[in-house]
Amino acid sequence: MKAEQIKEVFHKNIMLIGFMGTGKSTISSYLSKWLGLEEVDLDAKIVEKAGMSIPKIFEQYGEVYFRNLETEVLKEVQQREQLIVSCGGGIVLRDENVAQMKAHGKIVLLTATPETVYERVKDSKNRPILNGHMNVEYIAQLMEKRRERYEQCADLVVATDGKTVEQIGEEMMMQLLA
Repeated sequence: MKAEQIKEVFHKNIMLIGFMGTGKSTISSYLSKWLGLEEVDLDAKIVEKAGMSIPKIFEQYGEVYFRNLETEVLKEVQQREQLIVSCGGGIVLRDENVAQMKAHGKIVLLTATPETVYERVKDSKNRPILNGHMNVEYIAQLMEKRRERYEQCADLVVATDGKTVEQIGEEMMMQLLA
């Protein structure tokens, strides 16, 4: 399918959700280039708005403050259409956020196994939720805690394990346009 066709028929935002390390940023960057649509990284917007890193926000103000900022930034982004939006892993924890996302876009859940996630995030220092717990078992527990919520919110699910970025993008577009 050609990018022009996709843009013609799909006018909403594509909201990428999923656990950290499932490929949200990588896929949003690829889709942005392939489809010629603007990419928005919600976490980057939050950092810009707060003037500090996410670990610093958590450290200085706590998770509730961060989640409030996240909701605020999401609402600002949703004023526009045809964006590829990469969301933070916990965005679906608030019903208000999910309602916003469904009203203005399609929610695509990207998945990966705990082992794949670990391989992708093990060298990152920007994962406050994993501080001191950088191991497959802890990641698996956290993923399982959120799995049902992610699945309830998603309009479609795409597994990213062992696939190229192109394969994931193609699969996603076929599902979105089905």
